[in-house]
Amino acid sequence: MTKKKLVNEPEMNIGLFGHVDHGKTTLVKSLSGRWTDTHSEEMKRGITIRLGYANINIYECPKCKSSERFSVKDKCSACGSKAKLLRTISLIDAPGHESLMATMLSGAAIIDGALLLVAANEKCPQPQTKEHLMALQIIGIKKVIVVQNKVDTVSKERAEENYREINEFLKGTEYEKAPLIPISAQHAINIDLLLEKMEELFRTPKRDTKKDPLFFIARSFDINSPGTSPSKISGGILGGSMKQGVLSVGDEIEISPGYKIEKKGKTEWKPIFTTIVGVKTDKFEVESANPGGSYALLTLFDPSICKSDSLLGSVAGLKGKLPPVHNSLSLEVNLLDRVVGTNEDLKVEHIKPNEILMLNVNSAATVGVVMESYKNKVKCNLKMPVCAEKGSRVTISRRLGTRFRLIGYGNIV
Repeated sequence: MTKKKLVNEPEMNIGLFGHVDHGKTTLVKSLSGRWTDTHSEEMKRGITIRLGYANINIYECPKCKSSERFSVKDKCSACGSKAKLLRTISLIDAPGHESLMATMLSGAAIIDGALLLVAANEKCPQPQTKEHLMALQIIGIKKVIVVQNKVDTVSKERAEENYREINEFLKGTEYEKAPLIPISAQHAINIDLLLEKMEELFRTPKRDTKKDPLFFIARSFDINSPGTSPSKISGGILGGSMKQGVLSVGDEIEISPGYKIEKKGKTEWKPIFTTIVGVKTDKFEVESANPGGSYALLTLFDPSICKSDSLLGSVAGLKGKLPPVHNSLSLEVNLLDRVVGTNEDLKVEHIKPNEILMLNVNSAATVGVVMESYKNKVKCNLKMPVCAEKGSRVTISRRLGTRFRLIGYGNIV
């Protein structure tokens, strides 16, 4: 594999959230030049099913003063001068469809800031707009830019009405004073204004590179084509984000909980021990994965273990340095007043013994069966174990009808 020099590695992850078909993937394409919907079913249905990633470079023209000085290209569109590279960030495209809430929450766990897209051609808020906004509040995302998309598809009067709807929707939330930028992702209108506001609001957090590395796995791949010669088979590939610490080429790592096996009628999970043989971010090879950006770790383990995102939710780190694996979780619980994501106004009832919940922690989604329930504490046995530190935030969803709906959050005790 030919080495390519990378000018700048990604410094932070920015998530794109919002109701289905409000333009998240199109905006990623407008900014990065890449479609993140590459799975065959995504292409056929026109929706994002799995988390998508793309890096973008943000440039600024040193000669211009207007918002046009910001661009994703190295040449200023206003004056033609060579632009200065400010930084690279990773965009994470989260699905908006209600049935894919678990995937969205998995993506939300690895971001530093968010773009919340609202389409001007639909009334605001839509159910998943409300659900995504509440999820962002629950996981503690403070920096949000609201993007009013598809302004090119409606009249001026409808765009202004939608603008007022968005402001009314945000009133009383943590994001009441969040910037609100009208754009057309399809025609790249006002993208310079959006980049200017992103540079102003999304400052790169201070990272701790000395802590034990934690890599949250959000994708896993087998890139080998059928019929590949055994001598040419590539090992499994892990996609995700560094939460803390640094992982480098040559590091021996552990992946936990790992892969599922059936043994004597019982299901077990086995950790994977392997070596990193390559690190990539977007199309570039680098020596290390650093905190904040999205990376792919190339490894030596059997690629059949990780095909079709089967290791999603696992955590990678140095051998013996990972958080504990939990087959059950004890949580201190905070319930919302109302169920999020439904058209009906439903009150959140107390969690009951034997209830089935969907729990999201780090990049993992698992099902928990409630064994004990008190006023603000519950204990759940997990269908799939999770690797997580004490105190980690867990989002809680309850099955209502045919869907899981967000009802609150808890912390591991």
